[in-house]
Order: sequence, then structure tokens, then C-alpha cells
Amino acid sequence: MIRLSPIRLIDQDGEQVGVIETHEAMRMAQDAGLDLVEISPDARPPVCKIMDYGKYKYELSKREQKSRTHGGELKEIRLGRSIKIDPHDVGIRVD
Repeated sequence: MIRLSPIRLIDQDGEQVGVIETHEAMRMAQDAGLDLVEISPDARPPVCKIMDYGKYKYELSKREQKSRTHGGELKEIRLGRSIKIDPHDVGIRVD
């Protein structure tokens, strides 16, 4: 629930509507069959967008999931127990 009024509104096409009252923005979102989502609560006035909230949450979770999977994979090579391994042999095993 958005408690502050007025808000800066962006419509479903990405066009900036301007600074309007919260109840008017809620009515516009309801007429479009979409939700009013607060995008930037720290800005003054807060920025809100008319969009499908379920789709927005899905995209956020996909973005978060993608950022978690960027970990590199390490490969471990066992060189043996001998201390007398030639540096050339180690280089071949590493390659």
C-alpha cells in the first residue's frame, strides 16, 4: 500500500505521466486492470509504475537467480605424493 501522496507516475507503456495524487494513480491502474507498484520509495516524490505485479516479481526472482549462478568452477588435480616431480611434468598436468 502506497501511503505517500503525491507520487511520480509511469504508465504501463513506460511513458511518464507526471506528479499526481495516489488515489488517482490507483484508479488509473485499476481501470487498466493492472497494479500500482512503487519502484523507487526513496525518491521525493516516490516513483510508481502501473504494471502487472506478478510479472514484476517473477522478473526480479529470475534476475536474482541469474546473479547467484555466476560462481566459477574450480578443478582440482592430484599431483601425487612424490616431491621429485619435474616442473615440466607439473606444467603438463596443469594444462
